[in-house]
Amino acid sequence: MELHSTILGEGKPFLILHGFLGMSDNWKTLGKKFAKEGFEVHLIDQRNHGKSPHSDDFSYQLMARDIKEYCDTHKLENIILLGHSMGGKTAMLTACENEGLVEKLIVVDIAPRYYAPHHQQILKGLTALDDAKLTSRGDAEDFLKDYIPEEGVRLFLLKNLYWKTKEQLSLKLNLEALKANIENVGEALPEDKEYKGPTIFIKGENSDYITDSDHAAIQQQFPLAEFEEIKNAGHWVHAENMKTFYEAVIRFV
Repeated sequence: MELHSTILGEGKPFLILHGFLGMSDNWKTLGKKFAKEGFEVHLIDQRNHGKSPHSDDFSYQLMARDIKEYCDTHKLENIILLGHSMGGKTAMLTACENEGLVEKLIVVDIAPRYYAPHHQQILKGLTALDDAKLTSRGDAEDFLKDYIPEEGVRLFLLKNLYWKTKEQLSLKLNLEALKANIENVGEALPEDKEYKGPTIFIKGENSDYITDSDHAAIQQQFPLAEFEEIKNAGHWVHAENMKTFYEAVIRFV
């Protein structure tokens, strides 16, 4: 599958993978900052997200294979790979399955363990939004308030809107495939997988996606793992405290 990407700057390849229901655009501001530090930043839309192709098939095995194919197509090696949430799971598996491809791994606010599905209300809201055939972004935001009370989450999700025709807004996401495969999003990294390169797990102070009790299991599969907590941030660490997050990543790379 030929993934869509935005490439910024020149230098060492630095790939960034967004989270579930996100897209590469969510990382544009940080991508530009990393590019100024001498990296060739690849902001990637994973399958069924953003401008990348849609497919009924959706699993971490497939998404990791997509990243390997992307690296082969663009002749990338010794990459720095960063992934947030779902993208973090893709990044972990990619690093584990392709020895020598990933020089450094950055996992943002996700552990390798299983997570129960917890996006049902968001998916319900997006489905209703798509069915409503709205004609303005303001109407779309008002519509989503009934489903998603948090303004930040709403605005993040509304970035998926685009003008399908001159009169009608639609979603870039392949909503049907994501709903059909929602169980796969929480899937654990297989226990026999291991990556021995330099790794950092970055969490938000107010997020419970990575807990202290996860550290031992993480270090079994990522023996060189370091841990960093970003103050005044939840699950969307990179958006909620961009400055501190950026500094933590730059120190590591």
